[in-house]
Amino acid sequence: MAEAIENTLEMEEDTQKGRYLTFSLDEESYGIEIMYVTEIIGIQVITEIPELPEYVRGIINLRGKIIPVMDVRLRFKKEPRTYNDRTCVNVVEIQAISIGLIVDSVAEVLSIPDQDIVEPPQINMRSNNRYIKGIGKVGSSVKLLLDCEKLLTEDEVQDLAEAL
Repeated sequence: MAEAIENTLEMEEDTQKGRYLTFSLDEESYGIEIMYVTEIIGIQVITEIPELPEYVRGIINLRGKIIPVMDVRLRFKKEPRTYNDRTCVNVVEIQAISIGLIVDSVAEVLSIPDQDIVEPPQINMRSNNRYIKGIGKVGSSVKLLLDCEKLLTEDEVQDLAEAL
């Protein structure tokens, strides 16, 4: 029985491998591995919490579960933007904590084979490249593939957990 469950889990992992939820910030397209995504929702009423970093907008109540929300635009040091009906919250699981990632809009789930993913250029290691795991080539366009585990440092995860 345990072997059958293990095989099922491996098959689920295989079906998620190489699949990315794509979204946009301004004109740039990003992707996050689908295995991190638990759901996608429209923008919600956000309750601000004092003394959190600027990019953590506050918390939302998602069916009784309190979830911190991070504006990915602000995390990447982009200009803030007024939320609209295209603004989405991608709820992801990072280091055992659920967090909502606020993005301009969600596009689609794409399969990007490993051979179509290249390393990001090593221009400045102290810059935002730390969030980029790879660059996916999709037709004539590119998707910047994020490393969910690096969107928050361990200290930031700890601070969020303590704030909630």
